[in-house]
Amino acid sequence: MAVTSRKVMELDKAIGLIKSGDSIMVGGFGMVGYPEKLVDALSRSPVKDLTIISCDLGSPGIGLGALLTAEKIKSLIGTFYNRNTEVADAFNAGKIQVELVPMGTFTEAIRAAGVGVPAFYTPTAVGTELSKGKETRVFDGREYLMQTALKAKVALLKAHKADTLGNLVYYKVARNFNPQMAMAADLVIVEVDNLVPAGEIDPEHIITPHNFVDIMVVRGQ
Repeated sequence: MAVTSRKVMELDKAIGLIKSGDSIMVGGFGMVGYPEKLVDALSRSPVKDLTIISCDLGSPGIGLGALLTAEKIKSLIGTFYNRNTEVADAFNAGKIQVELVPMGTFTEAIRAAGVGVPAFYTPTAVGTELSKGKETRVFDGREYLMQTALKAKVALLKAHKADTLGNLVYYKVARNFNPQMAMAADLVIVEVDNLVPAGEIDPEHIITPHNFVDIMVVRGQ
């Protein structure tokens, strides 16, 4: 008998909740640990003018890179775009805006949003191009810059296993940004490899509690 949940939704219906102009967090690193089916469906949807908050943008025409190729992106906030040369091309042509954030600062800014902290100070990037326009203060003789929290309208995430309540377990690299992003978006849509009955996942293994999850799309269903 198939396992069902009130949070499970068909792929196209879930992506249909995303609107043009939305800010969207996407978990994973490179082509690993990101929600492949959700991103592919988003690239085929009619939405545009998106702000993508993600560590990187995949590769040209692949993964999140397909969104840029399809000209659906207005701005990027992330850390690592070396693998996708189309990002630099689009930025230099004035087609998109790009905000680079050091990786540790990036993940902390997302975590901060999830726990209700509006901003924090960090020594990372002080004195570099990335510090321009940001407030700085000195603490104990060392200069720090202020980083505001990163929050999004939607988060598209990838989990290895979920129960019918929406409790999540991640697999390896998917645990890098997905758990923080689950706490920092208004609408959380999760692509799930395996759906099991409530109570089957050991509570000690749950990384993201169900109260952060709004919608699940199960691969293969």
